Amino acid sequence: MSKLEQYFSTDWAALTTHDWAGLIVTVLVFLGMLITFALALRPSKRKEMEQEKYKILNDD
Repeated sequence: MSKLEQYFSTDWAALTTHDWAGLIVTVLVFLGMLITFALALRPSKRKEMEQEKYKILNDD
């Protein structure tokens, strides 16, 4: 095993319940953000996003 493989190796059996809970929450948040960004920034919403582009500047 090279040093790089050894550095990134993980002992999955040694993870505690808190480690698993943190891992699961992190993965779920990542997937939620990925889905949200994909839905918000899809090309079909481009026109709607362009209309909202200067909304903050025009609210004065």
